[in-house]
Amino acid sequence: MNVPIHITFPNNIALTIKRDDLNHPFVSGNKLRKLKYNLLAAKAENQGTILTFGGAFSNHIAAVAYAGKEQGFKTIGVIRGDELFDKIEENPTLKFAQENGMQFEFVSREDYRHKSEISFIEKLKDKFGDFYLVPEGGTNELAVKGCEEILTDEDAVFDYVCCAVGTGGTISGLINSALPHQKILGFPALKGDFLTDEIRIFAKQDNWNLISDYHFGGYGKINLELIEFINTFFEDNKVPLDPIYTGKMVFGVIDLIYKNYFPENSKIVLIHTGGLQGIEGMNIKLRQKKLPILKNNG
Repeated sequence: MNVPIHITFPNNIALTIKRDDLNHPFVSGNKLRKLKYNLLAAKAENQGTILTFGGAFSNHIAAVAYAGKEQGFKTIGVIRGDELFDKIEENPTLKFAQENGMQFEFVSREDYRHKSEISFIEKLKDKFGDFYLVPEGGTNELAVKGCEEILTDEDAVFDYVCCAVGTGGTISGLINSALPHQKILGFPALKGDFLTDEIRIFAKQDNWNLISDYHFGGYGKINLELIEFINTFFEDNKVPLDPIYTGKMVFGVIDLIYKNYFPENSKIVLIHTGGLQGIEGMNIKLRQKKLPILKNNG
C-alpha cells in the first residue's frame, strides 16, 4: 500500500511511503520477501528444520521463528552472545521466537564471527542433524528473488526508490526490478564500506547508490534527534518507523530533500521494510539510558 506523505517540500518534491510492513502481521516487510522462496526450497528438499543466525533483537530471528511455525518447520536460531542464554524472558525478541517454537544455540561473539565457515556449520550439523541454512539477515539469491517482487506496476511513477540497507538483499532485489528511469538509493544502517561489494554479488544493474551519512553512529545506535524525528513522523503521518533501519532511512531522505539533493519535481518512494518488533527492545535500552521512548509501537 502506497501512502503519500503530506508534507510540503521545496522544489515540488513528492514523497510516498510504500507500506510493505503491512504484508504480514508477524513476518512483515522484507522478511516475508526474503523467506518466501527459501522456505519453498526447503520444502522441495524435504527439509524439516530451518537454521539461521541473528543477534539479540534480530527481526530475522523473530520472522524465521513465526514463519517456521506457520509452515510446519522446526527452527533453530544461532544467537550472537552466550551471555543471553538466561535472559530470554527479559528480551522481547527472543521470548517471541521461543514462544513460536525456536530452539536456541547461544555462542560467544568470537565464535559467531566464524558462522560462515564450513567447520562451524559441520559442528552445528553434528549437534542438530541436517537442516536448511538461511544466512544471517536472510540474504541469498532466493531472498533477492523475493525482494524483486517489492516493486509493482503502480511504482513506475517514481523517479527514486529508497530503502534501508542491512545485509544488501533488499536493495539488490529493488535494483534488479527497477525500471530504466529509476534510481535506487540505499541508506546503510551500519558503518563500513563492505556493503558495496556485497550488493554487487546480486545486483544486475548499475542504477544505484549508497548514502552512508545516516547510520547515527552504527548498527543499533540511536540518539535524541532520531527518537524525536521518529515520534514526530508518527504523530504527523500515522506511519510507525523502526529505529534500526527505516527510521534512519526516512530521516536521511527528508534531510537530503532540504539539502536540494533531488531534482525539482522528483517523485520519491520510501520502502517500509518492517522491523517494528524491534521497537520494544529498543525502548528497554532507552529507559535504561533515561532517554525518551519511541511512542509509535501501539
